[in-house]
Amino acid sequence: QVQLEESGGGLVHPGGSLRLSCTPPGYTFQINSMGWFRQAPGKEREFVASIHWSSANTHYTDAVKGRFTISRDNAKNTVFLQMDNLNADDTGVYYCNAGPVYGGSWPFTPIGNWGQGTQVTVSS
Repeated sequence: QVQLEESGGGLVHPGGSLRLSCTPPGYTFQINSMGWFRQAPGKEREFVASIHWSSANTHYTDAVKGRFTISRDNAKNTVFLQMDNLNADDTGVYYCNAGPVYGGSWPFTPIGNWGQGTQVTVSS
């Protein structure tokens, strides 16, 4: 199964930005859809954003529309999540996962193993 590695989290003030990255060591995801999820303290893991295997389209949860942008660089085997205008509700551990081969952005079904995630903390 696909194993993912996330990076780029940190502590940021409200209104700030972060860019998360995700790579799957030992696996080439160029024809998989990809997605980001997050888990806030005491809550279930939730969907955040996903991208079609060819970048043809993207899908976002309503809470992040207009603030977050998912993208991918297949040549670098990396998917990104640009997060702007962050607020306290965005605090949590962020995970990425692969979707099906030749998968679209929605519905998105994660098929890989969950990695360690990367912590995002938004606080003044």
